[in-house]
Amino acid sequence: MTDDTRHGVLFDVDGTLIDSTYLHTVSWWEALRQADHRVPMARIHRSIGMGSDKLLDHLLGAERDTDADGRLRDAHDALYAEYWERLAPLPRARELLHACADRGLRVVLATSAAEHEVAVLRAALDADDVIDTVTSSADAKESKPAPDILAAALRQSGLAAERVVFVGDSVWDVAAAGKLDIPCIGLTCGGTGRAELAGAGAVAVYEDPAELLDGLPDSAIGSLGLSQRSTPLRRKA
Repeated sequence: MTDDTRHGVLFDVDGTLIDSTYLHTVSWWEALRQADHRVPMARIHRSIGMGSDKLLDHLLGAERDTDADGRLRDAHDALYAEYWERLAPLPRARELLHACADRGLRVVLATSAAEHEVAVLRAALDADDVIDTVTSSADAKESKPAPDILAAALRQSGLAAERVVFVGDSVWDVAAAGKLDIPCIGLTCGGTGRAELAGAGAVAVYEDPAELLDGLPDSAIGSLGLSQRSTPLRRKA
């Protein structure tokens, strides 16, 4: 049920809060190479943020034989898992989540990562004390740029689309938010340029969580839940 008295911030995680975009790129490149698909890393990088099904359609063509897709996903997952212990937050990501919670905002991780990867990302982020809700790929029928994962995040957190801002790092994040009329702040730390994020419809673009944190009062987040700042949230999902 929607709680009309609360506001919140939805966060993408990979490339937005955790420095993992290029690790996914390399893992997909190697998985595809092992299957004799020679795809330039630049093309792969620009596809990161889609779900694996749409990513493979985008890179290999929707009309391909999809029988090998499961093996490609498994290869990517195995390769990416080698980096898990080295995953690290982007600059001041943890502080940004705390600052949002201290403003009385619900902090929601709207990620479409698989459940076992979500646990790893949360451990790397180390901010469970201020995280209200966390999604996973199991919560979305269709991956970004479809808005399913954002709709699930709203439903699970009890927030309304008109009372939230989404923070992401890819044009696919911006597109998904736009389909629900949710303002999206873009971060370039995932490797997508400022002009491209703005052109996709981001309401503002910052370099990384640190720059957004420094400008938080004047950002789209700064206008949310102004009356709620006296009741900071400290809740585990």
